[in-house]
Amino acid sequence: MASKALKLGPALKEIRIHLCQKSKESLGTREFIQKHYVLIKKSNPKFPILVRECNGVEPKIFARYEFGKESSVSVNNLNAEKVLEVVKELAKGPAKIHREIVA
Repeated sequence: MASKALKLGPALKEIRIHLCQKSKESLGTREFIQKHYVLIKKSNPKFPILVRECNGVEPKIFARYEFGKESSVSVNNLNAEKVLEVVKELAKGPAKIHREIVA
């Protein structure tokens, strides 16, 4: 799987994943967690990846970088592979997010 080689850091300090447990808008995000979370975590055992579930929340990926800078991308209605692409782009740094991923 592509997520196996995904190394996070050093400028990236934390990833937060917000999703709803039931909504169809969060389906791809839930699938991303099922398919990729374990492999990403094994590749980055000490890196904080926080999963926050809340009923009715818009699915979003947040990235916190050094010096407190944050970026976020909505992953509303994206499939698991597109969510993985968003995480990879966020891992590159705050200035490197390509908006065409979410289109």
